[in-house]
Amino acid sequence: MSICCLATTLTRRYYSHSNLSPPSKSLLSPRSLSLLFSPKPIITPHSHSHSRTRQYTPMSSALPQPIGTPIESPYGSWKSPITSDVVSGSDKRLGGFGVDSRGQFYWTESRPNESGRSVLVKESPKAEDEPIDITPGGFAVRTLAQEYGGGAFKISGDTVVFSNYKDQRLYKQSIHSKDSVPVPLTPDYGGPLVSYADGEFDSRFDRYVTVMEDGRESRLNTTTTIASIDLNSDNIQEPQVLVGGNDFYAFPRMDPKGERIAWIEWGHPNMPWDRSELWVGYISSKGDICRRICVAGGDSNIVESPTEPKWTSEGELFFVTDRTNGFWNIYKWVESKNEVLPVYPLNAEFARPLWVFGMNSYEFLEQKHLIACTYRQNGRSFIGILDYAKNKMSMLDIPFTDINNITAGSRCLYIEGASGVLPLSIAKVTLDAQQLKAVDFRIVWSSSANFSKYKSYFSLPEVIEFPTKVHGQNAYAYYYPPTNPIYQASKDEKPPLLLKSHGGPTAETRGILNLSIQYWTSRGWGYVDVNYGGSTGYGREYRERLLGQWGIVDVDDCCSCAEFLVDNGKVDGRRLCITGSSAGGYTTLAALAFRKTFSAGASLYGIADLKLLKEETHKFESRYMDNLIGSEKEYFERSPINFADKFSCPIILFQGLEDRVVPPAQARKIYQALKEKGLPVALVEYEAEQHGFRKAENIKFTIEQQMLFFARLVGQFKVADEITSIKIDNFD
Repeated sequence: MSICCLATTLTRRYYSHSNLSPPSKSLLSPRSLSLLFSPKPIITPHSHSHSRTRQYTPMSSALPQPIGTPIESPYGSWKSPITSDVVSGSDKRLGGFGVDSRGQFYWTESRPNESGRSVLVKESPKAEDEPIDITPGGFAVRTLAQEYGGGAFKISGDTVVFSNYKDQRLYKQSIHSKDSVPVPLTPDYGGPLVSYADGEFDSRFDRYVTVMEDGRESRLNTTTTIASIDLNSDNIQEPQVLVGGNDFYAFPRMDPKGERIAWIEWGHPNMPWDRSELWVGYISSKGDICRRICVAGGDSNIVESPTEPKWTSEGELFFVTDRTNGFWNIYKWVESKNEVLPVYPLNAEFARPLWVFGMNSYEFLEQKHLIACTYRQNGRSFIGILDYAKNKMSMLDIPFTDINNITAGSRCLYIEGASGVLPLSIAKVTLDAQQLKAVDFRIVWSSSANFSKYKSYFSLPEVIEFPTKVHGQNAYAYYYPPTNPIYQASKDEKPPLLLKSHGGPTAETRGILNLSIQYWTSRGWGYVDVNYGGSTGYGREYRERLLGQWGIVDVDDCCSCAEFLVDNGKVDGRRLCITGSSAGGYTTLAALAFRKTFSAGASLYGIADLKLLKEETHKFESRYMDNLIGSEKEYFERSPINFADKFSCPIILFQGLEDRVVPPAQARKIYQALKEKGLPVALVEYEAEQHGFRKAENIKFTIEQQMLFFARLVGQFKVADEITSIKIDNFD
């Protein structure tokens, strides 16, 4: 809940005027990165449709130079080179990565300046050269399986199989032949009705095994299976179902000989992080599954959510589960006894919630008994080499303090990570001969081009642990103080605060360099990103604080965090604003309806009516709220739309018109209610945007209008940027 041609007059037309160049190669050695910082702790507890009247004028680059005493100017009014164009151009997203048989590295990136098109890219053999696009024009590598996608491509030998965004069909393409044309593998159903994700090659039968989501009968009640697609047939054939009968599947993984397949499955009303099962199927000489066994999750007395199964080259099965200590740890299956054994018990998370397909938190290395793995503990990521035969972990010293996915190359690792001063990036980490230490660190891809030139403007995240409404319980957040080398505010003034409630709600915010956050802090705002109760990264017990309490615990924790910062003299208690997208948009609306902590809010494709969401959302999340909310009475009482009379402050809403996770009716309904109540309110709708905004012009417009909305209604300052305001109902 965690995301071109205009056909109506309700929405304005946007054009991209960005002329940003693509990210250049950067080579960063450990020595040159010696000044990278990890998050540091601070105090611990004791408009509807609109039209543009004129084009935006980009902010002048003629900023004062940071020489001598900073200029005194009110918080929020500071000029910054981190413009909305910089932010929108830097919002590239990764869609997965992998290594081919030659050791060449590939990844998919979503490009805002190409309307969010996702392209498969190959690292150039020469580090100084630009990466090479593999995906030809007219194609985009992205799957809509479970709406959030992931796992959209897989490479084997000279071939990549990928899901094409427009028609959702699978295609195969040669990755080493110049100008290779993708060839369809799956039938054309007349539209994007069947999606595929998380696939793997099966060399024994020359086929592709993948999760298949079939929406031909119902888009809201799809059928999910594990299916196989013939890779060598001259005629396109219907996929053959291998595993079916449950609501959801993920991680189909073949053993090295193609004789066994492991997978994860779960059913309503559970989400995969609540309860799931790990199964192994034995494959007959005909290619079907003749016998199967439940490895983990089948015992009703053990609450667990296994994930990420993976076979070693010798045919041993490893996976991650949270059965013993409530944290996702690595386990090994002893097939002869059908029992599972912990490999390296630790009160830390070695996996993440399964929101997207294709996650990869650990990898087997060439040297026997070695696993490269990453884990989260106390708001920070760590990466190490685990010798599971000796039960010994050797930590790798690299600049990333936040790590998502990893994959192994030849005596190296490719790691997706970031830090407080590094944006989301992929680094190639070369290992020593024993594969136990990092001897080189080089960035091969970055989400933000030329980010280092803004370094003096970066606000470093400070880890906050603050008391909640429940006695003895604390929650966590990252606070970013206002930072600009040119300006300072009066000693008597405290900065306004923008509090962000993350989506999910089963997700985790990270303390990393995000230029959209720096956009605010470099203009004189305090910014806090909250990991309220229910967030991941802190174990099952913390995650389950939200069970039956969504709209209560998350709202209370966000309010408590803001109040904590006010009490400690960090921010101005009269200028507290809140924002969030999807589930975070719900927390935003609920906080504004049911509490009086904040003076204004912004909801991005947020939820206003829980009952309506349950009826209209996609299958993956259609029962999600059963465990988070409860009875029909609670659905009503926690829906902000039913209590419009309780709202008392301005709100701006942003919505994509092709959003199937949180349909547009949600934003329109809350907008209309607040307009009738007489509160200042605006609604911005975007054509051809889904759950989460991918187009540069819409990302730019959204952040600018939030800034101007808050400045006009609660800020007590004038923004330095030249931004034309949309009409605010009941205000303009």
